[in-house]
Amino acid sequence: MTAYANTNTHGLNHLLKRLLAIAILGLVALLAGCSERSPDWHLYEVSGHLPDLEFELQAAGGKTMTEKDLEGKTVLMFFGYASCPDICPTTMAQLSEIMTNLGDEAKDVRIVFVSVDPHRDTPDVLQAYVDAFNPNAIGLTGDERTIRRLARKYRIAYQIEAPKPGDNPDVYNVTHSQGVYIFDNEGQIRLLASDSEDTAAFTEDLRKLIRMTS
Repeated sequence: MTAYANTNTHGLNHLLKRLLAIAILGLVALLAGCSERSPDWHLYEVSGHLPDLEFELQAAGGKTMTEKDLEGKTVLMFFGYASCPDICPTTMAQLSEIMTNLGDEAKDVRIVFVSVDPHRDTPDVLQAYVDAFNPNAIGLTGDERTIRRLARKYRIAYQIEAPKPGDNPDVYNVTHSQGVYIFDNEGQIRLLASDSEDTAAFTEDLRKLIRMTS
């Protein structure tokens, strides 16, 4: 399978950068539009503004996973890639800390890390990555078309820089927008966390959601 097309790479990259910027602005606008939320929530309340949980992706061990496999679980979903140098490990570390803060209530919470870099992130590689942070985390990916469609659904923008001819095909940059999507135990979208959320406030909202829907 060809991972990239090298024809007119400069023009394509320029277009992708513009689309990435537009999509990120769209997510920012969504956050701003939801800022008049109930004062009881620290995070952004996005019920009705984004789709509920629905996917079909590949998990470790050759398994196919859908939202039905997470029924009864509160889900924290975000998009990234395993070799991300900063955003993804920082987010995973924060989510892991939140899970620790939840104590026994964490047993019914799942972190779902969706890779936008399926060329390098096999399901097994991805699961090994998330296991290093938290045992209740799940690494998922799919083919390029599936990932692109799912990312578009949740207004996630990402760009994969094509390697130059002759370069190592596994060494390239990936840029992606940020945000943790929080679904209740019935798969309904409820909250959206930005990358700058306070961990204590995030934990408080998540604990409240768990108790509201238990």
